Amino acid sequence: MTTVTLQQIVPDFELPSTGDKTIRLSELRGKNVLIYFYPKDNTPGCTLEGQNFRDHIETFNQHNTVIFGVSKDSLRAHENFKEKQQFPFDLLSDVDETVCQLFGVMQMKKNYGREYMGIVRSTFLIDSEGKLINEWRNVKVKQHIDEVLAAIKSL
Repeated sequence: MTTVTLQQIVPDFELPSTGDKTIRLSELRGKNVLIYFYPKDNTPGCTLEGQNFRDHIETFNQHNTVIFGVSKDSLRAHENFKEKQQFPFDLLSDVDETVCQLFGVMQMKKNYGREYMGIVRSTFLIDSEGKLINEWRNVKVKQHIDEVLAAIKSL
């Protein structure tokens, strides 16, 4: 499978979403789309990252940008996480890693000496025509929101 490339149209995909929806990328044309991939619901870094996006939702709305968080967690786990954190955006479930592979975010990780395949925290900005215009890989949560907001404001 090919992976996304900067300045190229992102191949269409669809994933199940919180709110009992299915999100299809091609149906979002006309809006900018921010997709952030994160390892696991209800973990400290993932919670902070989602809260940062939540707390700046007005800026994203003003710049015609919708946000989606993606992990391999189940829709049930996503629904609980979204409700608990009051996220004003949907979380997408990619249990079979199809979209994770498309964006190249599945990599070998190490935790307490154990190696495993997992999602590397990454964010992608797709413009209103469906073209990938920005990517942030191996994201450090604390300064990440500032980088993303600067990119959104420059659209």
